[in-house]
Amino acid sequence: MNMATAENSIRFSDHTLDKATKAKVTLENYYSNLITQHGERKERLAKLEASLKDDSLTESQKQEKRVQHAQKETEFLRLKRSRLGVEDFDALKVIGRGAFGEVRLVQKKDTGHVYAMKVLRKADMLEKEQVAHVRAERDVLVEADHQWVVKMYYSFQDPVNLYLIMEFLPGGDMMTLLMKKDTLSEDCTQFYIAETALAIDSIHKLGFIHRDIKPDNLLLDARGHLKLSDFGLCTGLKKSHRTDFYRDLSQAKPSDFIGTCASPMDSKRRAESWKRNRRALAYSTVGTPDYIAPEVFLQTGYGPACDWWSLGVIMYEMLMGYPPFCSDNPQDTYRKVMNWRETLIFPPETPISEEAKETIIRFCCEAERRMGSQRGIEETKSVTFFRGVDWEHIRERPAAIPVEVHSIDDTSNFDDFPDVSLEIPSAPHPQDGEILKDWVFINYTFKRFEGLTQRGTPTKK
Repeated sequence: MNMATAENSIRFSDHTLDKATKAKVTLENYYSNLITQHGERKERLAKLEASLKDDSLTESQKQEKRVQHAQKETEFLRLKRSRLGVEDFDALKVIGRGAFGEVRLVQKKDTGHVYAMKVLRKADMLEKEQVAHVRAERDVLVEADHQWVVKMYYSFQDPVNLYLIMEFLPGGDMMTLLMKKDTLSEDCTQFYIAETALAIDSIHKLGFIHRDIKPDNLLLDARGHLKLSDFGLCTGLKKSHRTDFYRDLSQAKPSDFIGTCASPMDSKRRAESWKRNRRALAYSTVGTPDYIAPEVFLQTGYGPACDWWSLGVIMYEMLMGYPPFCSDNPQDTYRKVMNWRETLIFPPETPISEEAKETIIRFCCEAERRMGSQRGIEETKSVTFFRGVDWEHIRERPAAIPVEVHSIDDTSNFDDFPDVSLEIPSAPHPQDGEILKDWVFINYTFKRFEGLTQRGTPTKK
């Protein structure tokens, strides 16, 4: 037997192939991370040196800052090598629940800093084929380090779960705010839609499409300003947000859409019905297609314009008290979204300005002529409804509705989840077969420089 025949006859077991894949991915990521870290370190040093060009600093002060910077870098390297785990955090309260895990308010034991911890079960990720979504979420949060996106400080894993340690925004979410108010004034709506538009534009500039813009994913900081969250995680990882869930509905004939649009309910009763069911929809595994653009359902591809459609739906909800396509079930909502030319109506009993109507219609229309699809946020800035918005300094100005926050761990703006255990879940080590699949989560771990080098005092009693 010659060598070529011998090589062709070798058959590797799945176990061996899995181990080889894991080794390959591990090595590739190890060296890729070394290069990235070197670049980041050089960037931080360049920033420091730029700040030292200040003439008011003496040579000894400059030298002291360089020494402090070097100490921080050394500490960062040491802490990056340390293994972060669930045991490094105290759970304070459950503040969110999704299809694949929960969100808890936690406190880091050594620094006393408070964070929001997302816990996601690996088995569910694999079973529901959500690994790519989880990966995308983690990558967006690592890359999008700016004021419009919730900051992620750490991500890590154990054999059972994935963990994301996020900035805690004590203002709650827009869904909860809208449920407290019947409707928002046009001035308040202008403020929140302008901030959301800036947030959407910021992630589009990074090359990402959110695809799940809805009030649940618009979080409010301690001053009442908006940040985007949930790039495919927690409540965003539901069947309703995977287009295959609606594949059977997308095969419906045009005649199926007729008769589902008109509803005998007036706008007041519709708003009450929407509020009654809203919380259950947010936490269910089925969810609602209310905010999803029609082209997302069509299996023919979509672009960043789908996020601008969602913004129009949210604007309508702020002013009317319910979204334009809400129905008693997801199938009817889907049909209304697909038939938007007839179903996007403005009931006369809830009057809004012509400028507001025109703005909503410019967001909720065909993707190719939708506001934002051609020139991004520049189109939105020129619309009459947004006249008077200080786009450059909106985040520095007072928010439309002030947020009341009494302490760093104030959760009064969040729902209670009495049926979810406060204890951070840890499970027995999975079986061998499950461990072999673990390589799909390689390189999930992340530690942000600011998160590891800031210091605080533990406040938990």
